[in-house]
Amino acid sequence: MRWLRFSCGCLASGLLLAAAWQPLRSAPSKNFPADWMPLVSALRQAGFSVRFAQPPIAGSYGATDARKKIIWVAPISVDMGIGRQILIHEAVHAAQSCPTGQYELIGWKVNLPRSVDRTIEGILYRNYPHKKFPVEREAFYMQSHPQAFPEVIRALQQRCD
Repeated sequence: MRWLRFSCGCLASGLLLAAAWQPLRSAPSKNFPADWMPLVSALRQAGFSVRFAQPPIAGSYGATDARKKIIWVAPISVDMGIGRQILIHEAVHAAQSCPTGQYELIGWKVNLPRSVDRTIEGILYRNYPHKKFPVEREAFYMQSHPQAFPEVIRALQQRCD
């Protein structure tokens, strides 16, 4: 299994990403894919600057700076087929950080196949301090949820206004 470094310096397996993979056309470096725009617009309405650019964290495909309210999604993530998941993961962190700038659980309960859940647990145990497990787990869970966009948009509207 091939491991990809992405989002918040996390590691995720192709198995996890395949759960919600949807092919996207490659986009110019200044433009987000059109089907991302509802979530990008919601993030911007919540006060976040959303950049389709290489994140400032080496080896990362996405990042969120909750204090400065900036989200980065690397353009290459679209070509790799993981761009949508990166955006969702970072948008979850944005919603978690509203309104205080501190990451707090939203409280979603998501049922995933056992293999995906175990992959997420492995990523958490290998790559995160224990205190970050809950917020990272929630972001990983939502990135494979079929209704992630409407759920995250609703959370942004409720928590960030």
